[in-house]
Amino acid sequence: MEGLSPAAKKSYGPRLPNPLARLKHWLTEHHMTLMAIGDTPHSIALGSAIGIFFGFTPLYPLKTLFSLAAAWLCRCNKIAAVIAVTLHDVLIWAMPAIYFGEYQLGFWVLHRAAAHRIRFRQFGLRDYLHWHVFSRVVWPAFWPAFIGSLFLAVPSAIVVYFLMRMLLSRARTAQGSA
Repeated sequence: MEGLSPAAKKSYGPRLPNPLARLKHWLTEHHMTLMAIGDTPHSIALGSAIGIFFGFTPLYPLKTLFSLAAAWLCRCNKIAAVIAVTLHDVLIWAMPAIYFGEYQLGFWVLHRAAAHRIRFRQFGLRDYLHWHVFSRVVWPAFWPAFIGSLFLAVPSAIVVYFLMRMLLSRARTAQGSA
């Protein structure tokens, strides 16, 4: 298993399939990065919550930038925000289903009939430079998806904030007493 540390290769017990072993290794490394950041538990937890929030929104190309900007505005930990928003890249295989569910939920909340099929005609590169493509194709699908994403993003961010704050406080209390 290339890419894993010697300690991870030397583990005793049942072996995980290679993709799961890489996922476990990635989560362990980033968990330790978050625990080792020299900042207050509140700042790290709030940065993580901001990253989780923007990770669930359909702002895919801009989610890291918005997460970083929001962390800067809230004066919380920017590294934690970027690590948390990157967590969604690990779950990239599940995100299309999540985005579709958010899209359907958004249509339901807005009391609109969901489109059975979004029809995209063949667009050339020059067509994407015109405002009418965005206003007729992208915006009508974006707004319900964004509204639907709030129902998953806000509770997830709240849970992550309190969970991270508790874990960081416990870890730092244990380090202080040792």
